[in-house]
Amino acid sequence: MAENYITKQEEKGTVNISEDVVAVMVAAAVSEVEGVASLGSPSTPELVELFGRKNPVKGLKIRFIDEKITIDVLINVRASGSVTDTAVHVQDAVCAEVESITGMDTVVNVHVTGISFDK
Repeated sequence: MAENYITKQEEKGTVNISEDVVAVMVAAAVSEVEGVASLGSPSTPELVELFGRKNPVKGLKIRFIDEKITIDVLINVRASGSVTDTAVHVQDAVCAEVESITGMDTVVNVHVTGISFDK
């Protein structure tokens, strides 16, 4: 992932932000959302194709497309909460975090890949 950067031309020069930095921000934001058990892993052929077999950051795919950051997040949710509400909270948290740090519009696609039951 380290080869990909967000590049923004500013008045005083260029700012480059590593994709790894964005991934750390996303993982931190997701971990703080109530109802998320963990980042997920691709379980269907479609998700394996999207995320690739050797995705270095488990559960995240980050792309820079047309001046926007598009992020796909795979999550496992806790059975004790609403799957839909949890996914929406993940979208909100990730968008807020990434947009505040990078200043770029962000699109977040949440894929719920599993349910975790409390023991």
